[in-house]
Amino acid sequence: MARAVQQKVETPHIQGKSVRPFGMKDKLGYLFGDFGNDFFFILVAAFLMVFYTDIFGINPAQVGLLFMIARLWDAFADITWGRFIDTRKATPQGKFRPWIFRMSFPLVITGILMFVTIPGMSDGFYLAYAYVTYIIWGTLYSTVNIPYGSMASVMTADPVERTALSSWRTLGANLAGLIINVAGPMILFVNNRPDANRFLFAALLFGGLAIACYMACYKLTVERITLEENKQKVNLGKTMKGLVKNKPLMVFLVAALTFMIVFMLIGTVNVYLFKDYFENAKALSMVGLLQSVAVFVAMPFIQPLVKKFGKKEVASGGLLVAVLVYTVLYLLPNLSAMQFITVLTVGMFGYGIFNLVVWAFVTDVIDYHEYLTGLREDGTVYSIYSMARKIGQAVAGGVGGAVIAAVGYQAGAESQTAETLQGIHTLGTLVPAVVLGIVFLMFVFLYPLNKKRTEQLAIDLAEKRKSYKN
Repeated sequence: MARAVQQKVETPHIQGKSVRPFGMKDKLGYLFGDFGNDFFFILVAAFLMVFYTDIFGINPAQVGLLFMIARLWDAFADITWGRFIDTRKATPQGKFRPWIFRMSFPLVITGILMFVTIPGMSDGFYLAYAYVTYIIWGTLYSTVNIPYGSMASVMTADPVERTALSSWRTLGANLAGLIINVAGPMILFVNNRPDANRFLFAALLFGGLAIACYMACYKLTVERITLEENKQKVNLGKTMKGLVKNKPLMVFLVAALTFMIVFMLIGTVNVYLFKDYFENAKALSMVGLLQSVAVFVAMPFIQPLVKKFGKKEVASGGLLVAVLVYTVLYLLPNLSAMQFITVLTVGMFGYGIFNLVVWAFVTDVIDYHEYLTGLREDGTVYSIYSMARKIGQAVAGGVGGAVIAAVGYQAGAESQTAETLQGIHTLGTLVPAVVLGIVFLMFVFLYPLNKKRTEQLAIDLAEKRKSYKN
């Protein structure tokens, strides 16, 4: 039934050019997009705080404040950029793909500059340098990520194929994560300490790989869906009313924001957990490897599971697994690093399932917005979701720095106190268990688009689009 809907809304020709059917090239191209995004995003998320605290010598609380300010700025940059793209006319290359090509180069250059260390400068200079480079990088990230994320909803209208795109996107992110989280600690740390020259080398290496991936994304993907209502003049009032009435979007935004907070917090705390609590920073490589392996194992099962049970149901199940695992880890504080990682792998499998599905929710709420308003505003709706993620990152950055400081972490100290180490363990176990539990409850009891309602939405929207032409 969903296949028939796709055939009704996809156009076989765009501006006089024939368009190939949706297939493996699109999936690979979409994979490369997040592969490129996450070479820097994961590097920054996992290691920028320790770079700032241990190389630039910035207090963790000040780093947290920087992260919070930058991400809040980025949240509004996302909305501005999304609205801007929705007012642009589609080109022969599409509406979204050209922006990936244009903006990826300045994005990567700015990312490399974040990791440049200038000897002999004052603490104030390093703090100011961090603010300028990090905020510019985050703003440019919006100019690539918003069109990339919005593009999924115009590549195909089939709900199952959109789930496939979500899974391939997550696979791309995890391939980048596999490289960075496994190779990163080996490259970045010398004798359990971060090294400035090695950070710059890693930035140059991953920056070059990111550019190659962005170009592959541009070349391999095709935007197929073009609708007459896209030509209407953008009505901000009508858009905002539709967004407020869009219950699936509202619930999803809150749940996604909450998940992003805890996901980023886990990444931040894990560096200190293994570096200080377990005194084994290189064990982070094993965490990165197993996190990616968990996703690779889960990926073949996602599409058939979603087809049978639905996105909401599969995502909720993954969250529940993660909640149970982090609870067990909190109750077992005397595990060795390898024992901890072994148990943690099951939890990473759980939230890996959630991450494999999450991007498909975005295309559903975009469709629901069109169903409510008659407006196809992919960039705007996606940017709203991206804004929620940025707010989550802002909160996680601020909270991450604040809680690391609050448990008594001393930057540059040879060792930390027993109370500080216990606090880091609690941050890395009990806090994720509680917050992921909240996200699980939101999806189970508040998110309305279960399998049956999602399939009906595709049918209803196809009928509504037919009425536009009559």
